Amino acid sequence: MTTTAPTRSGPNAWWVGFVCGMATFVDAAATTGIGIALVLFLAPGPGAPGLTNDQLGLLTGVLTAGVAAGALIGGRLGDRYGRRKVFLVTMSIIVIGAATPFIGVSIAVLLPGVALIGLGVGADLPVALATISEAATDKNRGKILVFSNLLGGFGILLAVLIGIFFGSAGATGGHIMFASFGIVGVVVLVLRLTIPESASWSVAREERIEGVRTVRAQRGRIADFGRRPYRRAFITLLIFYTLTSISISVAGSFGTFVAVSVASIPVNEYQSWTILAMPAAVLGALWFMSVADTRFRMKYFVIGSIAVVVFNLVPVVFGFTLPTLVVSVVGSTFAGAFCFETIMKVWTQESFPTLLRSTAQGTIYGVARFATAGFNVVTPALIILNPQAVYVAVSAVGAAGFLIGWIGFRRGTGTAFDTEDHTVPLTAATPAVHATA
Repeated sequence: MTTTAPTRSGPNAWWVGFVCGMATFVDAAATTGIGIALVLFLAPGPGAPGLTNDQLGLLTGVLTAGVAAGALIGGRLGDRYGRRKVFLVTMSIIVIGAATPFIGVSIAVLLPGVALIGLGVGADLPVALATISEAATDKNRGKILVFSNLLGGFGILLAVLIGIFFGSAGATGGHIMFASFGIVGVVVLVLRLTIPESASWSVAREERIEGVRTVRAQRGRIADFGRRPYRRAFITLLIFYTLTSISISVAGSFGTFVAVSVASIPVNEYQSWTILAMPAAVLGALWFMSVADTRFRMKYFVIGSIAVVVFNLVPVVFGFTLPTLVVSVVGSTFAGAFCFETIMKVWTQESFPTLLRSTAQGTIYGVARFATAGFNVVTPALIILNPQAVYVAVSAVGAAGFLIGWIGFRRGTGTAFDTEDHTVPLTAATPAVHATA
């Protein structure tokens, strides 16, 4: 049998980027919106229908754990059974989960619903990203991955706007929130029917069945993460993304808590200013799109990393006030566009061959989510005890993560796409490859 490297035929790569990138939109809308909706589902008083504070905490934890577990499971399934099958199933799971509050808002109903949403969101992301990267070329892969990540910002905006307009509507507002990303999920599911199976995955699977010894066919076992050249990239990405996720999560998840509990700022006043982070995120993403596929990528990564650490320390140096917290959040959001989640996704997609790509993305994402969830359990108590020490500590953790990312990827010489059709000798290791800097 003779096989050839897959060509980039099929749907337009930007269309694939939009449709599959809506995984990030639904992820952000669901994870942000559920936090708001659960507050609206709280019982107005003892004995009244609705959730208790403890149940709200439990459901939030289930959502986070579901996303992490889903990423680990979905990534592997995407490499073994195909991108298209998995991302159609995962989006269906999200839609089913979004419908559960309309049955009831008790813990018995919401627990499986929130768990389904978490699993679906987590499992969807790695296969969607792999589909995008395999539909693109070396000239636009970084740009399209950045664009797909930008869609997540609009998912957050949707949740925030629903919270603003329906936050006083009680449980009705919560139902509107769930309905919003459920409806988006249905639309995305229909659009995904237009996306065929990845040509790269199809060729790799066919070659593997036939025993062809190409890199893409033979490098698909979990043990290959411990093999050169993938070991360096895998360890680097695991540590880099986990440490930076922990660092970013303080401002991202507990910014409002810090504003209220430390700086005594009303919630509505703080939120009305921090919404400026949305245009900052869009501007940063658009800027990064222009350099993501060029030799300047690593320079922007370094500058962004330094800026994120500096902005995190602004409240420590100048005190915890409304201006310092807003500057910190908006500034780190803009700078993070060059050095955080987007670059992680680009590096991951470029560093691993077809039958490892989705597994790697899901593992890196899942491990970081589990670690962040564990840290978040104790974060409120630590902030109350000593907010300055917390911000200094997470800034140091973030700096360490950025440094590890720079060390691991500073000498990029190509991507896994460049060597996928190379022959793997029976006794030789695959030629080394690192992500483009």
